[in-house]
Amino acid sequence: MSLHKHHPRSDADIVDSAFDGGVGTIPKHRLPRGSQDADAAMRFIQDELMLDGNARQNLATFVTTWMEPQATTLIRASLEKNIIDKDEYPQSAEIERRCVNILADLWNAPTPTGGADAVGCSTTGSSEAAMLAGMALKWRWRARREAAGLDAGKPNLVMGANVQVCWEKFARYWDVEARLVPLDGATHLTAAQAAAACDENTIGVVAVLGSTFDGSYEPVAEIAAALDALQADTGLDVPVHVDAASGGFIAPFLDRELKWDFRLDRVRSINASGHKYGLVYPGVGWVLWRSEADLPKDLIFSVDYLGGSMPTFALNFSRPAAQVIAQYYTLVRYGFEGFRSIQQHSRDIARTIADGVGRLGPFTLLSHGEELPVLAFSLTKPDGYTVYDLSHELRSYGWIVPAYPMPEGMADVDVLRVVVRNGFTFDLAAMFLADLAKSVDRLSGAAQARVAFHH
Repeated sequence: MSLHKHHPRSDADIVDSAFDGGVGTIPKHRLPRGSQDADAAMRFIQDELMLDGNARQNLATFVTTWMEPQATTLIRASLEKNIIDKDEYPQSAEIERRCVNILADLWNAPTPTGGADAVGCSTTGSSEAAMLAGMALKWRWRARREAAGLDAGKPNLVMGANVQVCWEKFARYWDVEARLVPLDGATHLTAAQAAAACDENTIGVVAVLGSTFDGSYEPVAEIAAALDALQADTGLDVPVHVDAASGGFIAPFLDRELKWDFRLDRVRSINASGHKYGLVYPGVGWVLWRSEADLPKDLIFSVDYLGGSMPTFALNFSRPAAQVIAQYYTLVRYGFEGFRSIQQHSRDIARTIADGVGRLGPFTLLSHGEELPVLAFSLTKPDGYTVYDLSHELRSYGWIVPAYPMPEGMADVDVLRVVVRNGFTFDLAAMFLADLAKSVDRLSGAAQARVAFHH
């Protein structure tokens, strides 16, 4: 969560309400002395929220910004349910269990045989899921070292410099060296780089199925093969965790021949975000382990004070069941063909935008929406403005398009990124491309004519 500083009291920190009904003036940074009329308080806050951007024009976020009204109805009916309280809400717990099984099947977990069953759980998002997977990697590495009579030393986790910041958080919070491999000729980690960075203290390699920087898949199968060769040469047995925050709900439907999941023996765990291409409003994520042996038992707590004993592995305790129920809705509602159609539609729109960006002239595309429905592009040559200027200019049309430098190894390349999600249409894509063209013209000085204001 974002950190915020405490502000001292000030008479200037007063908000005037535009409505009668008891609100009057409200201090910004301290509790009002009296209660307010419910409708007036609601309207006051609605006025504040008008300054937020239009979620449908937010091309920065991977997070779902639209769901069907039936899903919203289910969410509203479940807001008071606590997913941790499995004794009180057993059917919500059953729905979570079904989702784990559906994902295990979707990600080609091995057929259950005598204790080799895949295990998993829901989380608040893929960031918490990554933390749990990282903890399991560290605990298993430490157990292997201790069983061999070796010093635990300083563990490290190998990953490309393009990983999502949650992995750097994991490394810092759990005292693991974040071995970030700089980009070198590719926009993500390569198999050779991954294997070369490993040593006896490596707890695992994180392979990203869908980089947040450009939407590209890392070559998980090649990375696994390189680690197989490393083990044959040195004896080092380094597991792979796949951060499929976005790709875990794309590749199974659009790239079925691509081997990235539990079909690869070296892949021991996978995380995904239900509130990205899982098509659910924020906050739900998932993490699965190949087998029970991949999740150390001493990480699991048995909690019984809510009325029944239950195993749990989470950073949070109380958490709403609503998003898990919404995830089950999307899985039941759309099925395989529905998900395939939705994700293909998003990919087709991303490719259309990429084609339009390419035709505009001043841009070089780093990705074309051919893996995740995401495209990243840079300015081919300076023309008196930067991608940051262009990002700012697009906001005048309501579009939120992030501009940022690429990770270490390509840090001299600044890009704009467009993320296409369910609910974005070809019509909106055409509007965006038209506004992008106008923004380029204005910044390059091509548009000199000014329109006078008329009453």
